[in-house]
Amino acid sequence: MYRRALMATFLATSGVVMSSMSEAQTADPQNTVFLDLKDGRVVIQLLPDLAPKHVARVKELCRTGFYDGTVFHRVIEGFMAQGGDPTGTGTGGSGQGTLPAEFTTKRRFLRGTVGAARTNDPNTADSQFFIMFAPATNLDGQYTIWGQVVSGMEFVDKIKRGSGGNGMVSSPDKIVHMRVAADVK
Repeated sequence: MYRRALMATFLATSGVVMSSMSEAQTADPQNTVFLDLKDGRVVIQLLPDLAPKHVARVKELCRTGFYDGTVFHRVIEGFMAQGGDPTGTGTGGSGQGTLPAEFTTKRRFLRGTVGAARTNDPNTADSQFFIMFAPATNLDGQYTIWGQVVSGMEFVDKIKRGSGGNGMVSSPDKIVHMRVAADVK
């Protein structure tokens, strides 16, 4: 009951009005992603109104199974977990080219925000993404926000952490499956 109340509070404060947890998970199956980890399912609401090009790329990659088996190669306690690189090194991408930045002032980098990873050049995002463990306002307006975790954050919290300043992970956790909800039977 507490979890549902917490979710309702989150949804209400984020401008989304839902009557139940299951409704939140499937409100728009075309713009919801199921990210399956070893410990459970993470449900991500996609934000095409904020980042249409990034959302289109993520959906396309989900539909081809691109993310399945990729690792969370860079995970920093109290900051974020980064994945989506087929090489597992932080240097790879989908091979479909880079995307232009889609910055917004309508949302901030808070716990559960999903953003596009990139190099120092804002227009170099591709397949890599990160999920915030905690707020990081220094990222606001600097990185593209394309999603928000609406349930399963407790499974994100269990992703194996890295070490050192760069947070690179030895024997990292993998994405089991990552699919658009509308495609899951």
